[in-house]
Parts: sequence; C-alpha cells; structure tokens
Amino acid sequence: MTPMSAREGVLAALNRRTPDRVPFEISYGAFTPGLMRTFRARTGSDQDPAEYFNFDVRPVRYRPVPAEGLAAYHADLPPGTELDEWGVARAPGDFQHLTRQIHPLQNVQSAAEIVRYPFPDYTQPAACAHLPAETAALHARGLAVLGELWITIFETAWAMRGMTELLTDFVLNPGLAAALLDRITEIRRWQARTLAAADIDVLCLGDDIATQRGMLVSPALWRDWLKPRLASIIAAARAVKPDLIIFYHSDGDCRAVIPDLIEIGVTVLNPVQPECMDPVALKKAYGDRLAFWGTVGTQTTMPFGTPDTIRQVVRERVRTVGAGGGLLLAPTHILQPDVPWENVLAFVDAVREDGVYT
Repeated sequence: MTPMSAREGVLAALNRRTPDRVPFEISYGAFTPGLMRTFRARTGSDQDPAEYFNFDVRPVRYRPVPAEGLAAYHADLPPGTELDEWGVARAPGDFQHLTRQIHPLQNVQSAAEIVRYPFPDYTQPAACAHLPAETAALHARGLAVLGELWITIFETAWAMRGMTELLTDFVLNPGLAAALLDRITEIRRWQARTLAAADIDVLCLGDDIATQRGMLVSPALWRDWLKPRLASIIAAARAVKPDLIIFYHSDGDCRAVIPDLIEIGVTVLNPVQPECMDPVALKKAYGDRLAFWGTVGTQTTMPFGTPDTIRQVVRERVRTVGAGGGLLLAPTHILQPDVPWENVLAFVDAVREDGVYT
C-alpha cells in the first residue's frame, strides 16, 4: 500500500478515520526562546523546528497591518513595549518570554467609543493576498495547512478591554460589551471566509475559556455571549468550504461546554490537558463526533518525565485515544525551557516508532 502523504494522514485522523500512522507536531510549530536556543545548540540547525522534525502540518497566517492612531490610546509606555495590530501593548515581563499586556480600551465608557476605535483591516492585500499561494505551495509538498485565527473572540476582547472590565461589562454595561464582541466577530467572520477560500484544511479557532478547575466564565454566560458569535464564524467558513475541519483550542477543563462546541460545528478539540481532563474518557464520550489534538502534558510528562516515560505515554495514547483514528499527537502547549532536550527527541522518536497503525 502506498504510504499516505502528511496531508492525507492528517485529514484521515481529524475526520476520525484511521490513517497509516498518527500525525504529530510540537508546540504549534514553535518553541519558546530558551528552548529554541537549545534546539539550535543541540542540532546545529538554523531550520524552523517544523522543517527539521518534518511535522505533518504547517500554518498560514494573516500578516498584521496595524491601523493608524493606535498610539493615541496609550501614554508613557515602558521601553521595549510593542503594539500589536489590535492596539494591545505588550511590555517586557519579568520572566523568560512572557509579556505584560496594557489594554487600549480599558478606560472607554460607551459603545460609541468602541465604534470609533481603529480596528485592524485584514482586507488590505498586504494582510491577506499571500494566503492562497502559501496554501497551494504547502499542499504541493503534501502537507496539511492550518488557517490560524487564535484568540478568536474572548481573549481578543479582554486583551483590548481588560479582563475585569470585560466581565463587568457583561453584567453592568452590556451595550459596550456587545459592541466590542460584535466588531471582533465581524472581522473574524471575514477572515474565516477568506481562509476557507484559500483552501486551508483546518480552521484553528480558540479562546482560553477554562482554568484547570473548570470554566473561567459560567457555562450560561459563555452560551449567551460567546457561543452564538463563535457559531457565526464557523458557519461563515463552512459556507465557503463545507467540509472544512474546525479546530477549537482552550486550555483547562472545558468539559462543561464540549457538547455545545460539537453542536456549533467544532470537530477537533485541543489541547486536552491530561492534568485536568482524561483523554481516554473524552475519547469514549465524544470520539464519534470529535477528534483530539494534543494530550501529552507540558506540565507533567514533557518537563518531568524520562524519555522512557514519554515513550510509554505516547504508546498509551496511540492505543486508546488513537484507536480508529481521531488523534493528532502533540504536547499540550508551547514547550518551556525546562523541558529536557532528550524528552523532545523521545517524543518525536516514539511517535514515529509506535504511532504506526498495523
């Protein structure tokens, strides 16, 4: 039998069919700066880790085109601060690569001020014209393509407004909250349609809506404020490409809304943190409707396990969560500098050796 291409294997696995081997990636194709330095020192390579390890997936992304006037929403920013295209200021933090966010809409008082805000314009050719050609080039290499729309609604909104302010708005100033979420959702719908038209294989959506003890916001609040907006983004993409795979990311224990995610069209759940959700139990409960991406703990297995432990976990995931397909193996977050390099190699080797379906 002719081996599947990476793209064929990913499409089979994420559509809950059995590929010839379990597809994989690490850390959404990126390492933290400290681990990236280790990668270069230990391999002697200047390649992207995705190329070096030959991951099965590659992303395409919008290029940021910040609007004019964003600086007016900030004053006296610390040295080294950068503004993203949404106007969120990211100041240097106190540890490793982490930054401190400064929220441009923290002090606004009305929906009218939201309407006047200079939101990013992704319709500009500089932001989106490259997407079809990049996707086609990756397909020509036999790779599956992810269209990334991370921090889709909720995280974008609170990064702009402030977490406390946004949650307060839901109760005390709903008109302001609706104006902000609706504008973000309108932008995301356009982006989702454009990515689908570029022929991506997987639309990657996500917001961290949970902690490791349960939902960050109540399920009822999530259903009122975020579910219908997320559903409209998925529907916009599927109107262009009906068979598009819909990936949803949330750290933490989001079990309370998994049925809702399935209802609105999500077909892949990520990252499935084993520290707070049992991947095998989720496979039993939802494996006929969901595929799973991740499942290898970055708080436990990757930093603190031995190479033998990691091989054992990979074999167990393939045997259980991967039964009948429906699994793309990956660590559950970007790998931190304390992950031993031997563990990274053990993960890659174990997937290649033990992830073959016979």
